[in-house]
Amino acid sequence: MLLGDVLYHGPRNDLPKEYNPKEVIELLNNIKEKILCVRGNCDTEVDQMVLKFPILADYAVLCEGGRLIYLAHGHREKPPMGENDIYIQGHTHIPTYDNNHLNPGSVSIPKENSHHGYMTLEDGKFEWKNFKCCRISAAELHRAVSGLEIHRNTVQCHGFHAVRLRQY
Repeated sequence: MLLGDVLYHGPRNDLPKEYNPKEVIELLNNIKEKILCVRGNCDTEVDQMVLKFPILADYAVLCEGGRLIYLAHGHREKPPMGENDIYIQGHTHIPTYDNNHLNPGSVSIPKENSHHGYMTLEDGKFEWKNFKCCRISAAELHRAVSGLEIHRNTVQCHGFHAVRLRQY
């Protein structure tokens, strides 16, 4: 699941020197069958032209264990939700766990001294994951997308487990 701003993060955010959008395009296009993406406030039709998976949906809804999970970038109003539904957004780039509101943080431009990180959902468990260092190689990102990390520090989230992880 990608929560938007896939290739560009707006004029207020300086990109790391190592950031290479063409490498990101190639990496993501190679795993396009595994990606569910929503549109961020910086994603455009031009980005869609080079990416081989849909990126322009304003939101997505998943059903997991009888509960709805709303995925959005987070720059717009939160959708109407049921009491046990989960809302996941990434706009602020700050890892957040607040009852039914989750934010994985950011792989490329984390904010408020958070780590370069992301979150996965597998077998009913949300898992926060962080990269070991500030620079993220294509190999690290590929390994992350392939889900080869470990589990630690579980907390309950409306029938889901939210797992926080400092480093792998």
